[in-house]
Amino acid sequence: RIHEYKRQVLNILGIIHRYDQIRNMSEEEKADVVPRVCIIGGKAAPGYELAKRIIKLISAVSQRVNNDPAVGDLLKVVFIPDYNVSLAEVIVPGSELSQHISTAGTEASGTSNMKFAMNGCLIIGTMDGANVEIAEEIGDDNIFIFGALAHEVPKLRTERADLKVDDRFAHVVRLISSGEFGYADFFTPIVDAVQGSDYYLVANDFPAYLRAQDAVDRTYKNSSIWTRMSIMSVAGCGKFSSDRTIRQYATEIWGVEPCERPRPPNAPEGYSVPGGGGGGPSSPNTSNGGGGGGGGGG
Repeated sequence: RIHEYKRQVLNILGIIHRYDQIRNMSEEEKADVVPRVCIIGGKAAPGYELAKRIIKLISAVSQRVNNDPAVGDLLKVVFIPDYNVSLAEVIVPGSELSQHISTAGTEASGTSNMKFAMNGCLIIGTMDGANVEIAEEIGDDNIFIFGALAHEVPKLRTERADLKVDDRFAHVVRLISSGEFGYADFFTPIVDAVQGSDYYLVANDFPAYLRAQDAVDRTYKNSSIWTRMSIMSVAGCGKFSSDRTIRQYATEIWGVEPCERPRPPNAPEGYSVPGGGGGGPSSPNTSNGGGGGGGGGG
């Protein structure tokens, strides 16, 4: 879903900052840039007007960035419409970095970060939703964490009006409001949302977000470190398997016992019942459902 609390706005503001940096670099400086293809997918609820404006902003930025010869192949932006599970089956295994950057304390759980981590994709995110559990399982040194913590959010909201925003944040917002990407009037509600009350603290977390992105770039340049982090991410994600999840639901919520499959008549000596036994592995046909935790968007 496209939603203010998930902060796709923070993502696209970061992309604009990256774009603005690259286009103002010398050719020598560009040689040191880590190329990025930024893919954003999601749907807006029919009545959620601001979410639709956010999608338009992503599309407008992609149109500008992808056709700027000063940037070339150092940065590309893609919005995937009608994002669904079938598309995720292709995108998730091919991704190297996944962004789960909701304001701390707003995501119920989220499961797409689990799917990315299981597939060796590293995560950049806040301590929110399942990121908290993932960090506990794979280790803080195998995930890029940034931003305010949940217990800090209420105080930061009361102080937001007095915040001296980062100059880079102010510059990026000005690029949007000045019409750099067109549709300046149409994007005014987005600009007002992050400059006004800024309920989801986009301005507060922007500097930390850029620092985390810089750490991503530095790490990516060292393929051995990046590969190790990827392997540790996969190895530490056993908790989020559907087998463990369903077994825990059965024990703690549903109160049901495993039922061993009957032994077929005339079965040969030493026959093992597939999927049988109380604590053994589940049948290979077990559905690959969500990970631990409650609902919430991916």
